[in-house]
Amino acid sequence: MNPYVILTNRRRAIVALVHTVVFLVVAIITGVLVIQPLTSSSAKGAWIMAGAYVLISLALLILTAISRPLRERLYFGCCTTSASFGLARQVFGDAQLPSAVYVRVAMLVCAVLLGVSIMKQHGSVTLAQQG
Repeated sequence: MNPYVILTNRRRAIVALVHTVVFLVVAIITGVLVIQPLTSSSAKGAWIMAGAYVLISLALLILTAISRPLRERLYFGCCTTSASFGLARQVFGDAQLPSAVYVRVAMLVCAVLLGVSIMKQHGSVTLAQQG
């Protein structure tokens, strides 16, 4: 029986892993940018990014809450933490949260490792069912 609630098969695990790797690359690339605190006079793009971070963080928080097995919960928890620190960085700027870039990257690296582990587990289950 498959214990996973969201990453129920190898295909879903691969899709989630690809997204996580893409967001890891984005976090690394945007880590070299200097983010200013969000103010009423900030550019529309900064407000749009903050809104996107709110929606992504909320969606990932819901996925974390729905997850049952520890590995799946940790995976989504790492993704949620990364997105939340991205939001905090967008709102408060780099001067207030200088470690936010490092936390984001570290959480996404952990999520990638967990995602690979989940994907491999699905692969071994598939092979065991075939044999």
